[in-house]
Amino acid sequence: MARVKSAAVKQEDISAEVRDLQRAVVELRAELERMQVAREDAVQAARRDANQEIVQLRAAIAELRDELERAHIQRDQEVQRALSASQGEILQLRGTAENLRSVLEATRMENEARVQAAHAASANEIDQLKLMSAALREQLEIAQFNKGNTLQAESQILRGEITQLQETISAMRKEMEKRQI
Repeated sequence: MARVKSAAVKQEDISAEVRDLQRAVVELRAELERMQVAREDAVQAARRDANQEIVQLRAAIAELRDELERAHIQRDQEVQRALSASQGEILQLRGTAENLRSVLEATRMENEARVQAAHAASANEIDQLKLMSAALREQLEIAQFNKGNTLQAESQILRGEITQLQETISAMRKEMEKRQI
């Protein structure tokens, strides 16, 4: 009997658990349906927003294309104006260059004659300077020889004085050593 009661209690527990699970399944289905509705609403809202943004972007792109075309046209017009202005300036510069070239040729010919005259004058001056430098070189060699002799004589005198000083120092050391003993 206890087994029968125990089996009945177990059967009731199982039935209660099955009812709880069935209620949970019903609630979960309802929650799932609510979530699906909310998700579909969110997707629809996102699609609406995306479509609006696409429309705005297409309008912005069209406006930017128009602006770019206007900029190209304006740039082309500016290039044409600059080219026509530079053509006139180029013609003026060519005329100026031709005038300057003729002045340069005339100046070059004048300067060439001056250079030849200066070259002849400088050749004479160079010869005189060569003679003068030879004389100065000879005087320098004599002065160096005399200086060498003078230095050698002074060196011998200094060596003699150094020898005397060394002898004096040596004598003074000996004298000091004698006094210390």
